[in-house]
Amino acid sequence: MTKEQVRQRILEVKIVPVVRASSPEQALGAADAVRAGGIPIVEVTMTVPGAIEVIAGLSRLMGSDVLIGAGTVLDAATAQKCLDAGAQFLVSPGFDAETVALARRLNVLIMPGALTPTEVITAWKAGADFVKIFPCGNVGGPAYIKSLKAALPQIPMIPTGGVNLETAAAFLRAGASALGIGGELISKAALDSGNFAAITESAKQFTAIVNQRN
Repeated sequence: MTKEQVRQRILEVKIVPVVRASSPEQALGAADAVRAGGIPIVEVTMTVPGAIEVIAGLSRLMGSDVLIGAGTVLDAATAQKCLDAGAQFLVSPGFDAETVALARRLNVLIMPGALTPTEVITAWKAGADFVKIFPCGNVGGPAYIKSLKAALPQIPMIPTGGVNLETAAAFLRAGASALGIGGELISKAALDSGNFAAITESAKQFTAIVNQRN
């Protein structure tokens, strides 16, 4: 899949599920559960034990059906390992110039994190495809996105942190290009109990909100 195709998939689906799990088995189960709920995208964070192997496994099992990304990527060396394993996009909670430069050189979609207007502009000028606004819920949620978009309408933003069933539609109305959703979609309780059906149901609920906006 080309970078432009990855970008279009994210813009169409509008949900990037963030998988933070305590085992590879949980992560694989979560990815399958969100796919069953209608979300063909998954971001595996580097905090998952064996995350790179999980990405490789998902790439083999679901690569033709699910857009697989690597999250919490903090440096270029880790980014390269993730891409070698099959990751199709990169996400970071902050901005690392070398990682963005690597993604640009390899023509891979990257979503670095930022919070303040200065950080958002810095990430965008460096070549970000989307800017992840994190932790968005702690600084005003949808109202904060609306303020950022008023000043920087040309920059596509994906809020992460504070996105839940009550706020998702408001974030989209505020101008978010897509939504990064972690524990509110893939709950720790569901993972720990093996209740993947609950994750699938949650995915369906978030998908319904997005579809109402389209």
